Amino acid sequence: MLQSFHGAVGAIRRGQNRWLGYLFASGVALCCDMGLFLLLLDAGLPSIPASATGYSSGILVHWLVSSRLVFADSAAAPGSGERHQQKWLFVGSALVGLALTTAIVGTGTALGIDPRFAKLAAIAVSFQTGYLLRRHIVFRTAGI
Repeated sequence: MLQSFHGAVGAIRRGQNRWLGYLFASGVALCCDMGLFLLLLDAGLPSIPASATGYSSGILVHWLVSSRLVFADSAAAPGSGERHQQKWLFVGSALVGLALTTAIVGTGTALGIDPRFAKLAAIAVSFQTGYLLRRHIVFRTAGI
């Protein structure tokens, strides 16, 4: 019974550490995303393509950090077919986030909300959606 309790506590801690690592990876990717988004807005690009382009740049950064740090224990071996599949699933999860991001920014802008504030709302929704998809589908072999 005590061993089961310790196992459950360990699983919770691993889950918390994974979530914190994912938060870090998202922060790094978000810096790329927002930096490019703001740069493109300042250059005169409309908010929707600026948002989509910024988000897309963050996808690559997020894959690099996630597959090497956050989900390293469940990432398939580099060069393997399984790794290729994980990359495509990761891109698919990112496209879900991209769709959410562009929809939220587009809707917010259409409602007269500053695109920067709409982007903040999109970040929150996209973050949690991405984490759940990646934890339970892309890197599901981790068993957490």
